[in-house]
Amino acid sequence: MLNGKKISGHCEPNDFSVSDLVKEIGDNHIGTASDTPLRSDAFVLSNEQKKKKIEGLFSQILETLGLDLTDNSLRGTPQRVAKMYVEEIFCGLDPNQKPNVTLFDNNFQYNQMVVEKDITVFSHCEHHFVPIYGKAHIGYISSGKVIGLSKLNRLVDYYARRPQVQERLTMQIGHALQQVLGTENVALIIDAKHLCVASRGIRDTQSSTVTSFYGGRFVNSTIKEEFLRYSGMPTVH
Repeated sequence: MLNGKKISGHCEPNDFSVSDLVKEIGDNHIGTASDTPLRSDAFVLSNEQKKKKIEGLFSQILETLGLDLTDNSLRGTPQRVAKMYVEEIFCGLDPNQKPNVTLFDNNFQYNQMVVEKDITVFSHCEHHFVPIYGKAHIGYISSGKVIGLSKLNRLVDYYARRPQVQERLTMQIGHALQQVLGTENVALIIDAKHLCVASRGIRDTQSSTVTSFYGGRFVNSTIKEEFLRYSGMPTVH
């Protein structure tokens, strides 16, 4: 349900059209699925073919806006944007870019939580294609294996480098960590600012959005509060 209206199936007889639904989802920054909504033919084109196609289409956008693509400053912009989309900010759409993660035996028999905080998150809102940026805090309790700390950063970056909704990003990273580490004992918090809120619409430059994922032992309130303290997040006393 969305504000009393169904997202799927038949709408109630209140003249709530598909265009109304699309607008409300975008205005309220609502995700509709936990998986990235990819087409079945998402990987038919090569990266070079994608860049060429995006370059042509982005040229049309700039021309429609009335910009002169013969100007020295704008002449290479469609090509630059196409390369940026495919190779940089949206490269996480390509499963071949998923980082290889090597686990190591927990030879020290360390049985307390490991926390890496203030991991840089840089993504893009899938509703308006403007940046989301902030920090992620990750905690886990070993099931016998440990992960190289930089791999946590790389996993966050992989799922962030695609059009995203913060709730989905949080779930994707959390589930991926559980799978990689072989344990349910994973916690994740993302605290991020959305330029779709700061630069348009309400234009609130001060607010941020916090989302969380708790699995296994982190559901326990005492362990959860310990993680929150290590992460520098507020706790409930």
